[in-house]
Amino acid sequence: MTTSKRDYYEVLGVARDATPEDLKKAFRKQALKFHPDRNKEADASDRFKEVNEAYQVLSDPKRKAQYDQFGHQGVNGQAGRGFDGFEGFGGFGDIFDSFFGDSTRQASSRAADLEFQVNVSFRDAAFGVPRELELNRMERCDRCDGSKAEPGTDVVECSTCHGEGKVRRTQRTFFGQFQQVTACPACLGEGQTVKTACQQCSGRGTERNVRKIEVQIPAGVEHGTRLVVHGEGESGGKGNGNGDLYVHIGVQRDKIFSRRGNDVLMMAEVNMAMAALGGIINVETLEGSHDIDIKPGTQSGSVSRIKGAGIPHMGTSGRRGDQLVELKVVTPKDLDERQATLLQELAESFGLERVGENSGAGSGIFGRFKDAFRGEDS
Repeated sequence: MTTSKRDYYEVLGVARDATPEDLKKAFRKQALKFHPDRNKEADASDRFKEVNEAYQVLSDPKRKAQYDQFGHQGVNGQAGRGFDGFEGFGGFGDIFDSFFGDSTRQASSRAADLEFQVNVSFRDAAFGVPRELELNRMERCDRCDGSKAEPGTDVVECSTCHGEGKVRRTQRTFFGQFQQVTACPACLGEGQTVKTACQQCSGRGTERNVRKIEVQIPAGVEHGTRLVVHGEGESGGKGNGNGDLYVHIGVQRDKIFSRRGNDVLMMAEVNMAMAALGGIINVETLEGSHDIDIKPGTQSGSVSRIKGAGIPHMGTSGRRGDQLVELKVVTPKDLDERQATLLQELAESFGLERVGENSGAGSGIFGRFKDAFRGEDS
């Protein structure tokens, strides 16, 4: 690294009269911010080295005094040593753990979460539905209640950690000497060991069971929603809570309806005569059927709204979207002779040229009707 030679106090963001504790807190904050395992910006590695260099100088009273008096020249050739040798310490991850603690191994002792995929119909997603899930999960052994010991036998203090559940390891780095605390490998952080292992779970404290639970799929749920059911994951054994269950919801497509937000969308066909003269059609909704008034002169693509017939807003009471019905004006394909004659007369009343003489039910006549019936599908 070619040091930018910014003021070390500026690098750490502290005043020149900062105490050793202030320096340590500032270093932890800046190291967390620029650690390459967390920060993926291009200059994160260089910024992390710069923070390390500043802390190495300012945390050493002698070198700090030299820097305060002479600036970078006072520590030239000293401050940067060791910062190019990260590989010797196992990489950035090990340096980070040696200073901030081994959080990765600590987190791994938590009970495991479970994930489950549930597919529901469009209507069930709209109004909610209870679903029974069959889970194959690790649960606390019901014979030893998670103690790992055969009932009636002793549970003794761990001889490695003396009941603390933790062990301490001292490590020397270029930061100085640090003490690292980790879970005891002998008792896995429990502080106790057993003399006689439980026969049912073989001393594990947990066993695999198939369990059925009921989960309520809430009204208004959307495709891709993830529900969290707390405490229904796998057991972490005695003294540890259960993990959580994450239920991923898939909503199946419907033949009639689709969804936009909390509104339900559908299409309904309207005869061209009704579209011109007006009338009433009956359409399906999520809860039955509903009559829609067709106004005279209705065009294809017109939308009729049914208030409150949509999907409930998830997590609220009473609020629902609307149902939007797109109207499609349909041109008949097969006409008998009388129907064709009537339409021919209608066309002439609009000033259209007479076409298709004796065409009967032929479709050629409609090629000239488009201008008279705007909005018809071609």
